[in-house]
Amino acid sequence: MRSRHQDIADDLKHQITTGRIKPGDRLPSEVGLARQYEVSTATLRSALAVLQGEDLVEKIHGKGNFVRHRLRKIMYVGGWGTLDPWTAAEAALRVTDRPNEIEAHGHLAALMRVPNGSPLNEFLSISYQGESPHSLARIYVPRDLEPTEALSDDPSYMRTEGSFAVLSPLSAEVRETVSARSPTPDEVSTLRINPTTAVLAITRVAADTAGRVVEAALLVFPGDRVDAVFTTHHVTNERQTQG
Repeated sequence: MRSRHQDIADDLKHQITTGRIKPGDRLPSEVGLARQYEVSTATLRSALAVLQGEDLVEKIHGKGNFVRHRLRKIMYVGGWGTLDPWTAAEAALRVTDRPNEIEAHGHLAALMRVPNGSPLNEFLSISYQGESPHSLARIYVPRDLEPTEALSDDPSYMRTEGSFAVLSPLSAEVRETVSARSPTPDEVSTLRINPTTAVLAITRVAADTAGRVVEAALLVFPGDRVDAVFTTHHVTNERQTQG
């Protein structure tokens, strides 16, 4: 026997997929919907949870439930932390930064290869497609690196829409670790995703020629929104003999 909340979810899904309720539209209040379907608010919320799990509806705290715009899939290009310019432009992503001054401890200190308590600059970066959060990153740079050292005047090193990188021209080596995992509660809240949605987590560490870490970045993408591409170039050394 089908549950009542599944029937409600199916009815709302039909209205969304047929265009009766359009992307970006705000659904009636939960109390109003519960009254309309003659169910408790708990049953109604179970129905909305089904739609949220299918990425059809997102709940924005303090505003209500909205029909999601379909989020485009983008391409992460390994090695320099950028997004493919074609797919990034197509998805019309914008990136916001929130800077903060922190001290390195535990795992972060190990990642940056610095003693506990070392001062860092942290940048919380969130990409958006329209008003919907698409992906996020936490980027760490040693605080003693001056802006002119950490960034280049070369436009290829500047922050752009579709970039999660301020990779320094000092970088001689970039190491990336990729894993698929469940999102943390903070990632669920920030990205407005279902807790059962798998995310692609990329840890990128850039070091200079002396082995000092000049940037570390923790990138998180919902698994259905990104493809990651890594290219390896083989270098062949040719020796010329003199006669």
